[in-house]
Amino acid sequence: MIIGLDEVGRGCWAGPLVAGAAALPDGFAVPASADAGWRLDDSKKLSARQRERAAYELEQANAPYGLGWVTAQELDGLGMTQAVKLAMTRAYQALPIAVRHRASDVIIDGSINYLSDVVGISGSRAVVKADGSIPAVSVASIMAKVARDRYMQAADTEYPGYGFAKHVGYGTAIHRAALAANGPCALHRRSFKPIATLLT
Repeated sequence: MIIGLDEVGRGCWAGPLVAGAAALPDGFAVPASADAGWRLDDSKKLSARQRERAAYELEQANAPYGLGWVTAQELDGLGMTQAVKLAMTRAYQALPIAVRHRASDVIIDGSINYLSDVVGISGSRAVVKADGSIPAVSVASIMAKVARDRYMQAADTEYPGYGFAKHVGYGTAIHRAALAANGPCALHRRSFKPIATLLT
């Protein structure tokens, strides 16, 4: 059993940072009977439709996963490195205890091992581009991305006028124009330069 971890939303101007943790048997592959509607890969390389289909299939298969959420306010207070570490720790701890005990390996996407000093997962290791090469990390990436996008799409109703349903918090031209017109809302990361500039 391999546990994979990845985070999404690092570069967003608004919304939470979300990490995913997923557990799969070593050597897991998408069943050959699966049609072309979904595959496992880095979530950024999949369309929204492909991610939603993959998430649905994985949930139907009861693939164990956990999510770790860090709010914009927490991120502003902690800084990015510590926020990513907190999100991944929360995601890992959201997995069932039995799954965590069965894992032979814990792999984090990236070049920094955020979990190396967390009790119980000292054997974790970082692998660059693991989200595109190690299925458990791909699943973590997909589940975190789908969950975060759904959150931001729902936030579009609570905070109309920002276009969250379209850009889900990333720094697009539409988002920049909305900020200029409306100012930041509660979801915006005030430590990020575009938001800090507006506030000053």
